[in-house]
Amino acid sequence: MHLSSLLAGLAIAASSFAAPLQVDPAQPYVNRDGTVAIVGNDGLEEVIRQLNALFTRQNPAVRFSLRMEGSSAGMPALTAGATAFAPLTRDMWPGDQAAFRQVYGYDATPIRIGYNGHGPRPPAKTPPAVYVHRDNPLAGLTMAQVGQIFTSGAAAGDIQLWSQLGLKDGWAARRIHVYGLRDDGGFATGLRQARFKKRPFAASYEALATREAVIQAVAADRYGIAVLGWVNASATSDQVRVLPLAARAGAPYYGPDKANVRAGLYPLSMPVQFYVNRAPGKPLDPLVKAYLQLALSPQGQAIINAQQDSEEGYLPLSEQDLQAEQQKLNGL
Repeated sequence: MHLSSLLAGLAIAASSFAAPLQVDPAQPYVNRDGTVAIVGNDGLEEVIRQLNALFTRQNPAVRFSLRMEGSSAGMPALTAGATAFAPLTRDMWPGDQAAFRQVYGYDATPIRIGYNGHGPRPPAKTPPAVYVHRDNPLAGLTMAQVGQIFTSGAAAGDIQLWSQLGLKDGWAARRIHVYGLRDDGGFATGLRQARFKKRPFAASYEALATREAVIQAVAADRYGIAVLGWVNASATSDQVRVLPLAARAGAPYYGPDKANVRAGLYPLSMPVQFYVNRAPGKPLDPLVKAYLQLALSPQGQAIINAQQDSEEGYLPLSEQDLQAEQQKLNGL
């Protein structure tokens, strides 16, 4: 274990011997019955219940009430002060970010506690991935190349032909046919803003209404490509495959299988993260900070690891990412 991780673990362990926390009834996330409200992703309900039970054992005066209605419910609740934190299984969408910033004048702060999903593993949904026709001979793409294909305006130029990716013979002169979901504030918009520097989608990007329609389009188009999240592609077609990705030029390609996601190697992994309301220059709410410390402790990470073969397929953070989140949290 690295020294920084050991020190962070000791700090978390030491906090468990501190005086038990009490609930501050003045906090807006405290209900009339004195329980602490948590609103967020429904797939995280079992994880949250187990973290709550562990937290209450250490802090008997703290009880919780849950309203797990989806990631789309978490951020509005945080903006309204109706939840202690917002548990999400994806990045915050632009509309939620803008609404929070409009109310508070600063952004919500995310703390990653794990990774959301791995695959392909039918019938569970695969994390965000790039799909091509199964006849496509391409070995993989870098994230920069993905951005050059799907968006317009990258410094290195747009990629429009398969020859620009090194394909030859019958592929070299063919245009890349780009498919995806509508740029409507949801997955596609969030991905474009978070991963592709907020560039607009390419003029050739064909936006479709459903994930299934996107998979069908690539399955019927030998020269098609799509970026898509949370779909069981095999239920729609066996004519597509997931393309391995590299974080940068010269780096190895990795798919979204369990080992690669667990090791923090798959570039399009989606985080399990808790967004918190913390004003710049002010300390994080002590109860919220203690809860996040627990989620990043060995006990908390074990709770997440126990979900690895569930439908959601959550995985704990890699050692490197765990250290980064512990250090980030210690500074809040």
